[in-house]
Amino acid sequence: MKQFLPDNLHSEAGRCLPSDPTMPSVQLRQVTASYEGVTALENITFDLAQGDQVAVVGPNGAGKSTLFTLIAGTLAPVQGTVNIYGSGAQGHRCVGYVPQRNRIDWKFPVTVADVVMMGRVGMIGLFRWPRRQDREMVAQALARVNMSDLATRQIGELSGGQQQRVFLARALAQEANLLLLDEPLTGLDLPSQAAI
Repeated sequence: MKQFLPDNLHSEAGRCLPSDPTMPSVQLRQVTASYEGVTALENITFDLAQGDQVAVVGPNGAGKSTLFTLIAGTLAPVQGTVNIYGSGAQGHRCVGYVPQRNRIDWKFPVTVADVVMMGRVGMIGLFRWPRRQDREMVAQALARVNMSDLATRQIGELSGGQQQRVFLARALAQEANLLLLDEPLTGLDLPSQAAI
């Protein structure tokens, strides 16, 4: 199923859900997930501490993207629990998710700046206009990934590496504590990989 953005619109306008500093940043307990009756992950248990950098490696169909969508809160487990900083993953604004490029509808008529501003929805709230600080945060995020010059371009007009940098800027503008990058280097040339 193609989508433009993951559909986890975050709650608690402007703040991460309460976190317990004694808890792991990510905690899965006996998690099983399935799509249309087919088990994608079964009985997964692990903890990640704050500051951990982890690569999830495996062949296509091994469940890597499913794991990320569970942590991002866009998929609920069939059984088990997923906790982010001590609270449930659903609606947790502290998680920035950069999905695989093939899961995005690149024909969606939106500019680069609009995509990055979507990372601010949790702070702005639905159906509210961005404030000056939101526009400044978007500008800072675009500058950080060297995409300021393309802010008014349509997202579909960009190269694969540029698109990945825009989605990374969206996660940065979100001010996420946890960043999930799902195959961020696939199909990119070496300079684009180095930039990401």
